[in-house]
Amino acid sequence: MNIQELNELIRKRRAIFPNMYSDTPIDRSVIETILENANWAPSHRKTEPWRFKVMTGQSLNQLSEFLGDFYKTHTAPEDFSQKKYEKTIRKPLQSACVIAICMFRDPAERVPEWEEIAAVSCAVQNMWLTATALGIGGYWSSPSSIHAAGEMLKLEEGERCLGFFYMGNYEGPELPGERDPVDLKIKWL
Repeated sequence: MNIQELNELIRKRRAIFPNMYSDTPIDRSVIETILENANWAPSHRKTEPWRFKVMTGQSLNQLSEFLGDFYKTHTAPEDFSQKKYEKTIRKPLQSACVIAICMFRDPAERVPEWEEIAAVSCAVQNMWLTATALGIGGYWSSPSSIHAAGEMLKLEEGERCLGFFYMGNYEGPELPGERDPVDLKIKWL
C-alpha cells in the first residue's frame, strides 16, 4: 500500500450504522483478520489491554434482549420512547457481528489507565480501518448499558467493557466526510 492508498483508506472510514447493513453474513475468517489487525495496536509497556467478545448468531439475540431490558428498566416512564426501544433491540439483529470492546487493566498498573484506554482505542481504529478496506460497515457505540453488561459478556476479573463495535456488510454509496482544516488545530512551536 502506498501513501495515497493509506490516505484514502483513513479518509474513507465512516460510522456505518446497522440499518445500512445488508443481510450477508461476515465470514469468521474475515472477523479473525479484523481482530488480528486490532491486536497489532501500540501499547505502552506491551500491556496489550484489549479484549474482545465476539457476538454472532444467537448471541446477537441475547444482546438485543439485554439492551432492550436495560433500556426498559433504566428509563423513567415519562422518558420512555417506544421508537427508541425498538431501535435499541433492532440494532444487534441488523448486524452480522457485534464485538464487545473490552479492556483488561494491567494488574501491576505500570501505566496510567488513560494509556490503557488509548491502546484499546488504537486497536479499535485498526479494526475500523480493516473493516473499511474490506467493505464492511462498522461503528463504535458506548451506551450506559456497557457498565451492566459484565455477566452477559462473561467478563473476567479485571476486565471492563468500553463499548460495542457493530459490523455488517455494506454496499451503499460512499458517505461524505467533513473535517475542519487541520491548520486550525496546529500550533508550530
